[in-house]
Amino acid sequence: MKVYRKILEIDEERCDGCGQCVPSCAEGALQIIDGKAKVLSDNLCDGLGACLGDCPNDALHIIEREADDFDEVAVEKHLGTKEAELEPQTMACGCPSAQIQDFAPSGACQKANVPAAFEETGSALGHWPVQITLVPPTAPFLKGADLLVVADCVPVAFPTLHRDFLNGKAVMMGCPKLDDAQAYIDKFAAVFQQAGIKSITTAIMEVPCCSGLPVIVKKALEASGKSIPLTKIVISTRGKILEQRKVA
Repeated sequence: MKVYRKILEIDEERCDGCGQCVPSCAEGALQIIDGKAKVLSDNLCDGLGACLGDCPNDALHIIEREADDFDEVAVEKHLGTKEAELEPQTMACGCPSAQIQDFAPSGACQKANVPAAFEETGSALGHWPVQITLVPPTAPFLKGADLLVVADCVPVAFPTLHRDFLNGKAVMMGCPKLDDAQAYIDKFAAVFQQAGIKSITTAIMEVPCCSGLPVIVKKALEASGKSIPLTKIVISTRGKILEQRKVA
């Protein structure tokens, strides 16, 4: 039913798609689509404006207009669908992208099979999968791990990621601009609650759209009720470390 009420309006010229507003919407009404924040449906937005303060570009405003009435039942169904999408899924044929694999050497024979030329420069990756969406909170490689949460573009820009950041860590990677930020928060919260993570390092690019990743991790920590040491690393587009600091 259409009613005249308060509802969110997004100025697309000001919105840069950073995604910082998405985690603040408890109803899951916001999503980054084609690089811009969008309200998925009027009936999912309560018009309270909890997301306004998280926009660095003042692109979000509450206005009054005719819109579908806020529907709590629709919100509950929507959130339930999103939660179901987080459950690990494997294709009947056994999709390799979702199959958990542990690459850690288990003995002298495995170490002996490493070519000498790769002993110093080989991959430090110790498991599979690595995408945030595909890694289940119960993955064995997460148990008691030091966790590296890395934005998709970082491995391309930073040439020594394996040597400097990945070695000895479990890794989860994704894009805070193009992916579902609330789904990321829910996934990380479950990881923090179940896996006994010892420390977290976030590695992001200097560009604005990457800034949402540390925010997502912090919100997940709050949701999980856990206190885990957190370090933030920022990489320039030319592959230099611009910032590396502990986060309160």
